[in-house]
Amino acid sequence: MDIIAPLFTLEGWISLLALTVLEIVLGIDNIIFISILTDKLPSAMKKQARFWGLVGALVMRIILLSFISFLTGMTSTLFTLAEFDFSGRDLILLSGGLFLLYKSAVELHEKINKPHHTAGSGKQVQSFASAITQIILIDIVFSFDSILTAIAISNIKAIMIGAVVISMIIMIIFSGAVAEFINRRPTMKILALTFLLMIGGILVLEAFHSSISKNYLYTALAFSFTVELLNSRMQKKMKQSEKEQKH
Repeated sequence: MDIIAPLFTLEGWISLLALTVLEIVLGIDNIIFISILTDKLPSAMKKQARFWGLVGALVMRIILLSFISFLTGMTSTLFTLAEFDFSGRDLILLSGGLFLLYKSAVELHEKINKPHHTAGSGKQVQSFASAITQIILIDIVFSFDSILTAIAISNIKAIMIGAVVISMIIMIIFSGAVAEFINRRPTMKILALTFLLMIGGILVLEAFHSSISKNYLYTALAFSFTVELLNSRMQKKMKQSEKEQKH
């Protein structure tokens, strides 16, 4: 594997651009998870938690890129259980998937049964340390999946690191806007939570070697997101029309 990427060649720039875009797409679920998790923090801590959560994801990815040979070796079978071969990668995906399923289900239950919950309402508020810990745990899973995808696209470490750094900087810049957009719209938050629930299910299935393309999930999310935007815009216009009729 080359140490210095041929960034001054057309092929190098194309690889960097393609991998950066892919890393941003793969980071959507991470941003959504961080946005929902930090919503329970006091207002003054939300921005810090999002920033340090994404910085932690960046550091995690760079560390993992430094141990590429170790990562590729984690696909080797460790043990067999009920005719399923489990590797280190499978165990990480399984634990991460179960964690996402549990966390998303709990958040959905709270959102449905306590729809008027706001940050600062008693026991619902979590600590900054708890939020960062949970973000780091899920970062490990998302980073692992992201780096394996990067390895499959480029074998040049500098290009992979460059794509990861650029994509994470872009996500840090826009994470606040994404979080505000999701958390200010209850129906959009429900959509985001169901998306994370499906991501958790896919991770569990991948741990059992049942591969499902995430392209279908991202397409469904984009479609649902568009429909929800149109629905919100229609409701807004209807409310404005009702106000005008009253006056």
